[in-house]
Amino acid sequence: MRFSKLNIVGLSALLAVGGCASTPMGPTVQVMPDPNKPFPVFQQDQTQCENYAQSQVAGQADAANQQSLGVGVLTTVVGAAIGGAIGGGQGAGAGAAIGAGAGLVNAGSNQSGTQMTLQQRYDNAYAACMYSRGNQVPGMSR
Repeated sequence: MRFSKLNIVGLSALLAVGGCASTPMGPTVQVMPDPNKPFPVFQQDQTQCENYAQSQVAGQADAANQQSLGVGVLTTVVGAAIGGAIGGGQGAGAGAAIGAGAGLVNAGSNQSGTQMTLQQRYDNAYAACMYSRGNQVPGMSR
């Protein structure tokens, strides 16, 4: 298989965009209203607590993506250099492409951990807010 610089750049861009962390869209924690709480009040609690949780993780996805971009570039370059050196002679191009891809995959795997951490921070802030408003949060008792 023959790899060109265009293939490597295209693959790099695809993997870099696909591995970005994003701010959580909402909670993954189930919360129930107190039995005596009217549902419209519970809905207000949800909205206010989602806004609070959002404020607690604001900007963290962008910061993680900037850091990952630097790591991705570094691991791709190092991977390409090592792959090219190992491939030697005629296989140097393919070795460099494989090394670059391995570097990108490594950088992308770090992003999945970042995404999980952002969701956990969001969920913790949301659950604490909902609990403080008298709602029922699994694992938390009064």
